[in-house]
Order: sequence, then structure tokens, then C-alpha cells
Amino acid sequence: MTTSMNVLVVDDQPGVRFLLDIIIKESGHRVLIAENGLEALEIVRSTKPDLVFMDVRMPLMGGVEALGKIKMISPDTEVVLMTAYVSDETVEMAMRKGAMCCIAKPFDVDEIKTFLYDFYWRFCNKSDYYCSGNTG
Repeated sequence: MTTSMNVLVVDDQPGVRFLLDIIIKESGHRVLIAENGLEALEIVRSTKPDLVFMDVRMPLMGGVEALGKIKMISPDTEVVLMTAYVSDETVEMAMRKGAMCCIAKPFDVDEIKTFLYDFYWRFCNKSDYYCSGNTG
């Protein structure tokens, strides 16, 4: 992989942040970390990440609320919501606000690796799509 993506991980659980940090770095991408939606908004304003993995339930600002704000700040940033409490209502609300998809926690490590690979090749390896890692 000659270029990499900027991937933001937003979760209030240190273990989840740590695991995703390892998976994403092993996949050849840069990782940004936030503990809640408010921190995520600051990072999105300054870096416009390519992809965000974000928990639904967090203190200060949850994932669904942050999702809407992220899409206003950086419409090209794709957001994947993660939740241990998957419901049709949550998924429907997330998709309405612009989420790419919702994944259930706990997630499978190999599924995340495959998702990153597919996302990179689908969105970031096309000449008509710009990913922030393509800076030289």
C-alpha cells in the first residue's frame, strides 16, 4: 500500500480504542483517537479524516449526535457506528444521518481488517476520490 488513510477512532472504552489502534496501524493507516463525540468534532475540524469508527453510547456527546455534526463539518468523511446495543431504530437513525454502516460490538478483528482493506480500495484507490493520505 503506497498511501494510507487517516482513520479516527471514537470510543469511551480504552480497550476498544487500543484494539482498533492496533488493527488500523497493522493495516497501514494512520490513527487518530477521541474519547467522545466532542473530542471527535475537534479532530474532524482540524484533520478531515477519511474514515471514522465511532461508538454510539458515550458520555458528553454520543455517536449519533456527533455523526450529524461530523457530516456537516466534513461531508466526505465516512462514518461507521459501533454499538453493543444494535436496534433497528438506532441503525435507521444512523443511516438517515449519513452513517456508512453500523457494526455490532464486540466486533471480529478479521472483519475490521477486511472492511478497512475493502474501504481503502473502493474509496481511496480511485483517481476520482481523494483521501487525506494521498499527499505524496
